[in-house]
Amino acid sequence: MLEVQSISRHYGDLKAVDEVSFTINSGEIVGLLGHNGAGKTTIMKMLSGYLEPDAGKILFQNKSINLNDKDLQRSLGYLPENLPVYPELTVANYMDYAAELKGLKGKQKRQSIREVIEATDLQDRFISPISTLSRGMKQRVGVAQAILGNPSLLILDEPTNGLDPAQTESMRKLIKSIAQSATVILSTHIMQEVEALCDRALIIRQGTLAVDTLLNDLQNTNRIVLETTADEHTLENALKPQSWFVSLRPISLSRSPGNAGAFVIETVPEQSNNNAVETCAIHLVNKAIPILSIKPDQQDLQSLFMDVNDSNIKLNTQPEVANVA
Repeated sequence: MLEVQSISRHYGDLKAVDEVSFTINSGEIVGLLGHNGAGKTTIMKMLSGYLEPDAGKILFQNKSINLNDKDLQRSLGYLPENLPVYPELTVANYMDYAAELKGLKGKQKRQSIREVIEATDLQDRFISPISTLSRGMKQRVGVAQAILGNPSLLILDEPTNGLDPAQTESMRKLIKSIAQSATVILSTHIMQEVEALCDRALIIRQGTLAVDTLLNDLQNTNRIVLETTADEHTLENALKPQSWFVSLRPISLSRSPGNAGAFVIETVPEQSNNNAVETCAIHLVNKAIPILSIKPDQQDLQSLFMDVNDSNIKLNTQPEVANVA
């Protein structure tokens, strides 16, 4: 388990990271998101032991991460945004060098190199100089060095950068397989990658942790969007006696036809989205209230990210929720 306790980091007068805390369990894939300059790279460097926090602690498997603990460092895999490759080396020589840095020797080293080369599909370029490789191939070399030795903490910054769709899908499968026995932190600007791979998303804004949410919770908001020709007063009277009803508020939908209006209906948390929609629809039909459309109010990661970074309002940071306070 990775436990981050109120870490901060300054660059001179600039506070790049401000008291960030979170916990990640083994087997989780967590997306680390934020605009350029938000503090993501500084956080990843501190998690890898490359930088030490000015304040706070980082514990991995109940041990403090630091530059002097070589055994702990060998259990980490890190792919920075700027690829750590030497163009004059062949892929084989570079893998040998990276394996030596991780303390791999003899048969164990040869077996680990063979495994990562197969996993990243680099067999045909094993003896090629890195300088001759395409951007996507170099990216795979970077991922290969990161996963050498089966690390128990894997930090990946833009792992699919430069990959074609087929390579991207292959990389997703590889990351998911690694996560079965490791903690994985994935930083990317591609929201689809986070939605395809991650269990949770951490959104960093101006050095602080603005949101920590399970992605499944974005799809279960306990809200329903209803379009109807009924007025607010009629709806309120029809819904208020129901035990699952919490609140009603009108919203603006430009596509609403004629005299139709749009409303958000909030239900009790115990109601799943689909059950809530079905229950509400049946009740409204029984009350002879017209329904033009009714659906769960679901938020995708892209819209949440934009809301966070366009807002000056302090946000909730509980793992179970991701709402603007």
